[in-house]
Amino acid sequence: MAKEKIHTYRIRETRGDRVFDIVNVILLALILFISAYPLYYTIVASVSNSTALYTGKVYLWPKGFQLEAYRQVFKNKQIWTGYRNSIVYTVCGTLFNLFLTIPAAYALSKKKLFGRNLIMTYFLIPMYFGGGMIPSYLLNKSLGLVNSPLVLIITGGISIYNVIVTRTYFASNVPDSIYEAANIDGCGELRTFMKIALPLSDPIVAVMALYYGVGHWNGYFTALIYVTKPALQPLALVLRKILVLNEMTLDVILQGDGNISGETIAAAAEKSKMIAVMKYALVFIASAPMLIAYPFIQKYFVKGVMIGSVKG
Repeated sequence: MAKEKIHTYRIRETRGDRVFDIVNVILLALILFISAYPLYYTIVASVSNSTALYTGKVYLWPKGFQLEAYRQVFKNKQIWTGYRNSIVYTVCGTLFNLFLTIPAAYALSKKKLFGRNLIMTYFLIPMYFGGGMIPSYLLNKSLGLVNSPLVLIITGGISIYNVIVTRTYFASNVPDSIYEAANIDGCGELRTFMKIALPLSDPIVAVMALYYGVGHWNGYFTALIYVTKPALQPLALVLRKILVLNEMTLDVILQGDGNISGETIAAAAEKSKMIAVMKYALVFIASAPMLIAYPFIQKYFVKGVMIGSVKG
């Protein structure tokens, strides 16, 4: 048998194509550097010598590797208390947010829901208009939520934007025929939601969990207004207190009455240098849980964002 000739065809790459690829690679590398370098510098600075960092000698590699900043941070009991509180607030608050957001979005995705447009309009009004800080404070105070863990869990229980995104997911990615088949088999709305809609919505649930979780973990303004007891303050507020208040130490000393010894000023200067290193250690410690959690939900996050935006 004669050997069959196999013809291979190669798409001829023009000079313009090569230039385009090179420009793309350069731009993507630049974007990667801009995105990754701040986190990398945070880690490098947190393990560098305080004097080298304070004098601006740290760029790409640690100078005088040391872990003193982390030892100083973890010696502070408020850090551990703030960590515990933030974990509790983030887990409980995210579960509460999902408990409100997912069922509301599922119900609003139903085209046969009576008054759906009216309900959606009612949801949209507080998205653009709010009562303000003072009425909110008076309301929470009258409800007994000031200096209570519940104020950081149930306040802002639902995001209208997240409801809209989740509703779009249900409307565009779960066919009505599945719901109709479930109704024919005798499933009520609650069972249809629990047995059909919820198992098919893992991507959007992961996205919403990440959105709400990051918001709870990084939130400090609500705690700043409503929580004054140190035992209830989240990590973000504890870090703010450590960084902002300790930064004032050297300024207060230098603005004294002039009868300050050189040893006192030198000690304050050394403390100021250590605080500069502790800043980066605190930032890394506060970011670590979210950095650890993200790889586990990355595939759901990417899929959920893309699917939820197809017909938005």
